[in-house]
Amino acid sequence: MNVQLFIPCFIDQLYPNVGFNMVKVLEKTGCKIHYNNNQTCCGQPAFNAGFHDEAKDVCKKFIADFKGEEYIVAPSASCVGFVRNYYLKLFENSAHLNDIEKISARIFEFSEFMVNVLKVENVGAKFEAKATYHDSCAALRECRIKEAPRKLLSNVEGLELVEMADNETCCGFGGSFAVKFNAISVAMADQKITNAEATKAEYLISTDMSCLMHIDGCAHKKKSNLKSLHLADVLASGW
Repeated sequence: MNVQLFIPCFIDQLYPNVGFNMVKVLEKTGCKIHYNNNQTCCGQPAFNAGFHDEAKDVCKKFIADFKGEEYIVAPSASCVGFVRNYYLKLFENSAHLNDIEKISARIFEFSEFMVNVLKVENVGAKFEAKATYHDSCAALRECRIKEAPRKLLSNVEGLELVEMADNETCCGFGGSFAVKFNAISVAMADQKITNAEATKAEYLISTDMSCLMHIDGCAHKKKSNLKSLHLADVLASGW
């Protein structure tokens, strides 16, 4: 199966290994990966900051960069959710609508692509640790992702997955929200860390590095031993 790879800005700039690990897992399932070097941002940061016209320019480039018939896979429910749910609103009644409808049907977050499209739940990963899972707001509310990551993690040899309290509660990141409302954002992350620590887990796993970046920074400031890992990093371990 041919797959177009979409690597979000923060993965590209801050956590490139997440992208490499996702490719490693996809290739193990037999996927042939195509990466368009011209790709940039999906437009979400500008849109969330209220710059809708500027966001449109970035979105138009995304539409052009990802033309084709192949599935588009990304290690971020946040970016996938934005493309699926907001492009149609941004370009309502425009000439781009047909292309957007096709892209919305082809773009998938990594875990849902693995489980729902490839029908793969066990990649032979091994990871000796106790972990808990964070449901990102974008995954839950914009992509309806809940079970797919857990199915994949349940088949990781050596991994003990323990659910924490209020696992569907926001971590407080929210992009520019963390900057505009810093005190509230940090308080929300602190509660998330407290709930994760109560499980005695060593690792916090999620589909979204944006959430993990925020939680990890707050955990470091609190001198917590909790470590953050993207789902792709876990699935690429042990083989």
